[in-house]
Amino acid sequence: METLKKWLKKIMFNEIVLAIIIALLLKNFVIDSRYIPSSSMHPTLQVQDRLLINKLSPRFGELERGDIIIFRPPPSVAVRSDHVKRLIALPGDTVEISNGVLYVNGEAVEEDFIYQTISYEFPLIEVPENSLFVLGDNRNFSQDSHRWVDWVTKDDVRGTVFFRYWPFDRFGRVE
Repeated sequence: METLKKWLKKIMFNEIVLAIIIALLLKNFVIDSRYIPSSSMHPTLQVQDRLLINKLSPRFGELERGDIIIFRPPPSVAVRSDHVKRLIALPGDTVEISNGVLYVNGEAVEEDFIYQTISYEFPLIEVPENSLFVLGDNRNFSQDSHRWVDWVTKDDVRGTVFFRYWPFDRFGRVE
């Protein structure tokens, strides 16, 4: 009987260690969670929303215009914590904001998710190689590519937002 107890304890210890190792691997390489500290992505994301991010997408998949991404801010940005914004343009794309309309590669972008009509102008610019142009959905009150002097790079991207798990009344896929 004593041998059986020792054997069961050993098995339980091994399972706990294995579970911890799997959880750490998942968190470091596959999936992570974040919360929203500001209203820069309002109304798509609300302050204190809790999100899951896919960490594999920037490593193995292609980032796409419209993705909501988590990234390290460029060096010139004072707030060094990760940011969340919508990916607007990829390397080689042109971006312009004129008369409250966002243009990517000369085409007006349909943006039914933004909070208000854009109240600023942004001159035509081409996104450099390995760089990304990002904007918050709350365009008029977001610190993003239209204000920064340097670029978010593909290497800065930590993952793409795909799911909101809190609050429960907004539980579900984020698009």
